[in-house]
Amino acid sequence: MNSSVAAPAAAGLRWHGLGLWNLYFLGEFALVWQGVLNFQALPNLLLVAVLLLPLPRWAAHLRTLLAVPAGLALLYRQSWLPPLARLLEHRDELREFSAAYVLELAERVFDWQWLGAAALLLLGYRLLAPWLRLTTLSLGGLLWLAVPALPGAAPAPTAPLQAAAPAAGSAPAPAPAADGPPDSAALERYLGDFYQREGARQVDFAAAQPGPAFDLLLLHICSMSWDDLRAVGLDQHPLLQRLDIRFDDFNSATAYSGPAALRLQRASCGQSSHAALYEPAPPRCQLFEQLARLGYRTDLVLNHDGRFDNYLQSIRASGNLPAPLFPVSSLPRALVGFDASPIARDRDALDAWQRQRQDDPAARVSLLYQSITLHDGNRRLLADGGTRSADYGERARNLLDDLDAFLGELERRGRPTVVVLIPEHGAALKGDRLQIAGLREIPTPSITHIPVGVKLVGLPLAGGAPQRVAAPSSYLALTELFARLYAGPPAGQGGFDLAALVRDLPQTARVAENSGSVVLDYAGQTYVRLQERGQWLPYPQNGR
Repeated sequence: MNSSVAAPAAAGLRWHGLGLWNLYFLGEFALVWQGVLNFQALPNLLLVAVLLLPLPRWAAHLRTLLAVPAGLALLYRQSWLPPLARLLEHRDELREFSAAYVLELAERVFDWQWLGAAALLLLGYRLLAPWLRLTTLSLGGLLWLAVPALPGAAPAPTAPLQAAAPAAGSAPAPAPAADGPPDSAALERYLGDFYQREGARQVDFAAAQPGPAFDLLLLHICSMSWDDLRAVGLDQHPLLQRLDIRFDDFNSATAYSGPAALRLQRASCGQSSHAALYEPAPPRCQLFEQLARLGYRTDLVLNHDGRFDNYLQSIRASGNLPAPLFPVSSLPRALVGFDASPIARDRDALDAWQRQRQDDPAARVSLLYQSITLHDGNRRLLADGGTRSADYGERARNLLDDLDAFLGELERRGRPTVVVLIPEHGAALKGDRLQIAGLREIPTPSITHIPVGVKLVGLPLAGGAPQRVAAPSSYLALTELFARLYAGPPAGQGGFDLAALVRDLPQTARVAENSGSVVLDYAGQTYVRLQERGQWLPYPQNGR
């Protein structure tokens, strides 16, 4: 063989370093260190192996063309952003976003600090590349991250697991106990046991004998959690202080409006999985059907048109609800939604219902009122016909003030009424390292921990201070409370004893689920499973 031919061929197949790809992997290390990347060992090792494989020049160019989109896809897959499949499922809804809202979302995603960090990383690479073998550094870092994550690797030691003690004076939460180290198998067993136990729970109104008649008002408020209220300094608002019963650890179990409405409609039974929400529910689980059997007529009022994502039609079909009492177009427009739809002020909508109820002879009415005043992307109207971004804190204060004034009007009129403040979910106002502000794909405790409370108007009370329920609660506790109120005070007792009303209400362990993720508490730690990936991961305690 001619050596002059063999030498260039051999030289063309030399092992090369990673070159600029070192920036990719060093950037990954920085993101993993910041807790914003869910590192996956096998795809990264496969990528680096392909990049290091010696190839002829033409094949190396082709490899680069294929590796760049593959690297970007891997980076996206390891992020906590919504799966692309979910975005494609909702592409019709996304098209309805106004241009102003799309620009607002882009500003949240585009972070100047990350751009600066990328510039520093590039500068560091240019300075260190002539002096250090950065490929060796990248490979060492990959192996250090990958070995513990590979299948069959020994799990990291964990501290002994202890179940949290139940709140004083409360019945133990009917949740499965922690069973072994928090690996994926143990968490899957815990989740399965939780749903199995919840499937057997229900509140039965059939045996209750009716007490004094009262109206039941459910104020279903979009995008308000304790975390949001603290962020804008409204967690001590007077409305929250005047409630007779307040749930301090109430879990909405979801981070989106549609599933929240379904969960409220099925509040007579234990918590179901997200997928089960879209299967037919037995009548015994349907809260409004139960109320209808007790003589309640249901009214539906919205401060919006309900067209986005077919919201109005879906909640009417799933809960056998009537059409709204009046269209939002009959009320003055206070805000413009993220999809440019009109939004009425809450006081205007509730006052309109109150006027109709005043002359209504029905003995018992249940009202489902749904408000999107606090929804992300809403805009305030300007005098010149334009709009501007509406501050969340300003909208939240107006909303709480409106509800407070509405309660005052109910008290002035004196009709016996049970008013329930129950937000759908939080707004993710602050966001965290894994989700930008406003993104609710992962139903974290900061989103699902909502302020729920009850005000008794015109009902006889036997004295006692307002009550706070500290135990972990969800919708079943509210339904049990309704049943106790419907049955009236015990014989010989002049009114309701608030402490007795909340004693031993059903507890529900913290499990929350969206269509793309599940979050639960296990032995004092929060874990998340993104269904597309299947692995359970600890959610950072300090996501910020």
